[in-house]
Amino acid sequence: MTRVKGGPRTRRRHKDILKQTEGQRGTKHRLFRRANEALMKSLWYAYCDRRNRKRDFRRLWIVRINAAARQHGLNYSQLMNGLRRAGVALDRKTLADLAVRDAQAFSSLAATARAAIAA
Repeated sequence: MTRVKGGPRTRRRHKDILKQTEGQRGTKHRLFRRANEALMKSLWYAYCDRRNRKRDFRRLWIVRINAAARQHGLNYSQLMNGLRRAGVALDRKTLADLAVRDAQAFSSLAATARAAIAA
């Protein structure tokens, strides 16, 4: 059996990794070993941050809802409790969007929540 060397395959793999790390600084886009380390790290960060993005957006929505609720004399937990008691099933993303874009609709929701708390 003849000996087969993996030169073309290895070169193709190296070129692919160097192509993926093109925007990196220093040797991370020039040398294969450093590029491979940088690529593995960046792929790990991308994996983690796809989950972290969901947490970050939920936090942002809660901050926006709380700020808008305080303008109507409620805090976040009172507003959410009142909406739950009133049977309003809106998620935080929608509530935050209403708080930012449609103040009149949010004020009617705050009034609904206040009425449900009082009842």
